[in-house]
Amino acid sequence: MAFDITCYRPPLLCGVGAISEMHAERLRSLAGRRLKSVWVVWDLEDDSWFADCPVLFAFEGAQVEISHSKFSDVSITWNEIDPSAPVVWSGSELEFRLLWREDERAGMAALCGRTLTAVELLEWTGRDVAQGMVAVSFVFGSERITIYNALDENGLELTPPDSDYRIHRL
Repeated sequence: MAFDITCYRPPLLCGVGAISEMHAERLRSLAGRRLKSVWVVWDLEDDSWFADCPVLFAFEGAQVEISHSKFSDVSITWNEIDPSAPVVWSGSELEFRLLWREDERAGMAALCGRTLTAVELLEWTGRDVAQGMVAVSFVFGSERITIYNALDENGLELTPPDSDYRIHRL
């Protein structure tokens, strides 16, 4: 299954080294910018977040798009997705009515307008199938939003990292 998003061609990366090599400088450059919005794809039938599609973090002057797949793959792209454009789920007999929507969940909206103080790559060290998975955490002073691999889809968390994460501050 895949999602058809115009101009979106995500490279899949695995491991802190590969992600840092390709994106550390740009992720670091987000520090000092305000978060304008967080966009997710919404399933209109279920009225729920469709966690298989990328999550868009719109900062002043830059948008970063992050998506997890399988157990440890992550893709990070920059300014490729237009949330005003339609999104279609294809490659399956299933049909979904999907729409980009600013995420309004409790806590998420409170981070909008806040200035990013740091970006961290969180490497899962637990003794399970997710070992080595890398989450991306955006830090806003004492608060944060982390996008992680929720077993072949995205997960979002607003709490401090679990003790099984090794923190790599960029």
